[in-house]
Amino acid sequence: MNWDVFVTCAITGAGDTAGKSEHVPVTPEQIAESAIAAAKAGAAVVHIHVRHPETGVGARETELYAEVVERVRASDVDVVINLTAGMGGDLVLGSAEAPLPPNPDGTDMAGATERLKHVRSILPEICTLDCGTMNFGSGGDYIMVNTPSTLKEMARQVQALGVRPELEVFDTGHLVFVKELIRDGLLDDPVMIQLCMGIAYGAPDDVTSLMAMVNLLPPDSVFSAFSIGRMQIPYVAMAALAGGNVRVGLEDNLYLSAGKLATNADLVGRAVTVLQGMNAKVMSAQAVRDKLKLVKR
Repeated sequence: MNWDVFVTCAITGAGDTAGKSEHVPVTPEQIAESAIAAAKAGAAVVHIHVRHPETGVGARETELYAEVVERVRASDVDVVINLTAGMGGDLVLGSAEAPLPPNPDGTDMAGATERLKHVRSILPEICTLDCGTMNFGSGGDYIMVNTPSTLKEMARQVQALGVRPELEVFDTGHLVFVKELIRDGLLDDPVMIQLCMGIAYGAPDDVTSLMAMVNLLPPDSVFSAFSIGRMQIPYVAMAALAGGNVRVGLEDNLYLSAGKLATNADLVGRAVTVLQGMNAKVMSAQAVRDKLKLVKR
């Protein structure tokens, strides 16, 4: 059991959710306002994607990230900024009989330096690294592409920037790669890992699978765990019981309960209630910085 737990709120993601709930923020102003509300509800960390304001489709333009972060940093809340670096690794193939050339509708492939352009400009405390390539359960032939050479170069650049990578782990093989990064000296202590459970074609979100992942973690690493959909709230308790920290938010789940759409602040508030009901202490942003040795800009 983890008695000192920090809550991360994944604010919007890049998936096709903006049309499914009016609470999914799209514009930089909306994303920042939702992040600030989540922090006020008890989130110590906000995990940020951006979207094209006109279409709601996931984006990776630096100016969109910069506007969100500037608004959050200028607010009256203290919260750790965690920017995704997962964009730029999207491959959508053609048909089963003719997979190449890739389908330009949805394919967005970029090199390591380009994928970190916004991180280099904004210098958040944390950015994410998706630690493997996998079929991603979003329909069609979408592949989340993260090759070893690309990830190692991204890890090198993030380390040089003094930003802490949050290592997104979707299956057990991804932990093999995390241990290679440690072996190669590309990660500073403490190593921060996010166990991403319940995504189709990745690790399922049952208790046995979660504990298998936990038992394979590198020694002394700090981890969080979450599941998508209806299992997001139960995972608040499961993650803490397994010794980890918590992630909730509209990137992964749109509902507070059956038929009731949530805001990010709603989901964070529910997580805080669950944790406090377990007699766990919910950590502040500064406590998280101290624990993870983060650099606030």
